[in-house]
Amino acid sequence: MNLLALETATESCSVALLRGEDLFERSEIAPRRHAELALPMAEAVLADAGLRRADLDGIAVGRGPGSFTGVRLAVSLAQGLALALDLPVVTVSSLAALAMEAPVDGGPVLALIDARMGEIYAGAFARDAHGLLRAMDEERVCAPQALTVSDISGGWHVVGTGWGAYAEVLQARIGTPRSASSERYPQARHVAHLAAARFAAGESLVAEQALPVYLRDKVAKTLAERRNP
Repeated sequence: MNLLALETATESCSVALLRGEDLFERSEIAPRRHAELALPMAEAVLADAGLRRADLDGIAVGRGPGSFTGVRLAVSLAQGLALALDLPVVTVSSLAALAMEAPVDGGPVLALIDARMGEIYAGAFARDAHGLLRAMDEERVCAPQALTVSDISGGWHVVGTGWGAYAEVLQARIGTPRSASSERYPQARHVAHLAAARFAAGESLVAEQALPVYLRDKVAKTLAERRNP
């Protein structure tokens, strides 16, 4: 299967192409440049793989949560490509893609994205027998001091910018992590691998059904909220 994947929900802009077992990717930390970079990255990975757009079998996309602008961009590009090429789409949680950045030792993963405005996007995941992830709970947006997770023997693997922004507060909530890395972002290569299993199971969508997931319906605080946090 030839599968093109897009992920632009955070500061990282990444595109990947899965050609059978072979992976080709481009990734760059480039805040506010995703619209400029995403399509050229897509053309670059196609060229690396020796494929044309017409050779694609499907589109995968990180659906969020994350930056409102970034999430909208990736989903819009995926919809546009899918419509133009008459291809199916699979949407993948950006938190699940982020969780794939954690060490692979069987331990559960807590993926945390800094949502700004004093909040985090959070998702808890466990790996299955194939190394892929299943959600342990509903993804959510909350204040870091309000995060609740299960007590895990040995601790959580924690990944993402949410940990970098609120490590002290979060450690008081979840205990000492098994490992922790704040310099991790959702990547298109993980979107591709997670989506490939869904395509194989027949879980694809038509372009119009590929929708973003924001978890939050506000982009910024009002003036009154800023004066009275």
